[in-house]
Amino acid sequence: MLFSYRILIYSYFIMRRVCTVTLVIILLFVFLISCSKDSAADSAIAETSSSSVRMAVAVDPDGLDPQMSASASTFQVTSNIYETLVTVDENGNIVPCLAESWIIADDGLSMTFTLRKGAMFSDGDACDADAVAASFMRLISTSSARSQDYSFISSVDVIDECTIRFMFSRLDVTALARFAYPWSAVVDTAHADSLRTKPVGSGPYMLSSWTPQQKLILEKNPYYTGKCSIDRIEFVIMSDMTSAVTAMKNGLLDIILITGDLAELFEGDDDFTIHALPTNGLQLMAMNNKSKGLDDIRVRMAINHAVDKKALIEAVWWGYGEPIGSHFPVVLSEYIDMNGRYPYDPDKARELLAEAGYGEGDLHLRMFLPKNYQEYVNAGQVIADMLRSVGIDVDIQIVEWATWLSDIYNGRDYDLTVVGHTGRLDSYSLLSRYRSDASENYFNYADDEMDDLLDEYIVEPDADNRTEIAHRMEEILAEDVPALYIQDPIQIYVTDSSLDGFRTYPINIFRMDLLEYKQEPDL
Repeated sequence: MLFSYRILIYSYFIMRRVCTVTLVIILLFVFLISCSKDSAADSAIAETSSSSVRMAVAVDPDGLDPQMSASASTFQVTSNIYETLVTVDENGNIVPCLAESWIIADDGLSMTFTLRKGAMFSDGDACDADAVAASFMRLISTSSARSQDYSFISSVDVIDECTIRFMFSRLDVTALARFAYPWSAVVDTAHADSLRTKPVGSGPYMLSSWTPQQKLILEKNPYYTGKCSIDRIEFVIMSDMTSAVTAMKNGLLDIILITGDLAELFEGDDDFTIHALPTNGLQLMAMNNKSKGLDDIRVRMAINHAVDKKALIEAVWWGYGEPIGSHFPVVLSEYIDMNGRYPYDPDKARELLAEAGYGEGDLHLRMFLPKNYQEYVNAGQVIADMLRSVGIDVDIQIVEWATWLSDIYNGRDYDLTVVGHTGRLDSYSLLSRYRSDASENYFNYADDEMDDLLDEYIVEPDADNRTEIAHRMEEILAEDVPALYIQDPIQIYVTDSSLDGFRTYPINIFRMDLLEYKQEPDL
């Protein structure tokens, strides 16, 4: 007999508290023996120095060519190797990067950038207007997952060494923001065939070494003229958070991401700083809208009624998150609360399944969960039990991240999957994946009104009108539920207290060039 979700949730509460206490004991034990016994985690971490920073990340990049990747784990690294024309600050404001200034034509159909004089790639080649033009032509014309996002660019004109103009075939009110996303980074096309493993950019760092599934080391780009205080950055691959916490406690890491239950291990300790920060992202359970059963809106509605989101967030994320009812983070100005559309109601879920022709155990769904993200594995297991409690049979399959990207995200061979989506700077970029023909539409969702509204938004010059369009798109997704929208998460980072300058951003980048160690006060 199936456990009820309430029993399952209660067991999660008990387990997390037991695990936290157990972890404290383990950490004390490890601390006492760490001087005499090496661990597998320690072997991947270099000795500390005042000019190096070591950060634990859960997943290895799927490559270091930003134009050919769709993985956040790639952009977190490449944002330090390459430069975009513009970037964002922690508040989402567009600020200079490779371009020092820009001018948007009155009709919005062209944009001219003035580049930083003397910029160079890490191999010594000039990163000038010709290089920028070549990079964008590669982005637009190749098999990049993002090429569709830049289809509004009709030509790229080099005016002089430091001036480049983009001509647009149509108005795109989000155009400037598109030049800030990490996949628009300027790459050295002379090395186009090897960028995946041998990146060449104009950013503050360059790749020193990469041992897959262990660590990736960056060192200063000698040709970068901007401020950069830290000489060496190590991204240490650690999917096991317990190992990361242990390493952090033993001084072998400087930055880690933790879950809410682990925060108490660092509270009140002057050696560490805790950063609990809202994100411009969201977490969801995607549904393949072309799968048998899921192609019926009544089944998708039933799934939404079957899941107690607040209990799910409390169980898996220890309450650090805000429930959402559509594909829209609460931190964006155009957000509207759609949580009341399909409230938790298992009886209603069973009723809708019966209307769709599915009795107890008649509907069989495959749920694929990415092994490298334990929070999504945990969430999937809780959701699966909630679905089983209303009569849906769920077969869980845990897969490697590379398999998830190739088979589920790109191949769309799945029924259900739990994953997170990175932030966007505007509603169009956030919701355009739901366009019927979008390459990122792994939901296989199609709606004519949604397509029309996306077309309207991109050319609407009036901000108030764009807000109305965004609200209607949020409503459509909340009504059609191509996914179970879970939460806008709160992320908790722990840093060495001597480290300054750590920030998070509304898009998935890290700015390691802004880090620096505090100077000891003069005595």
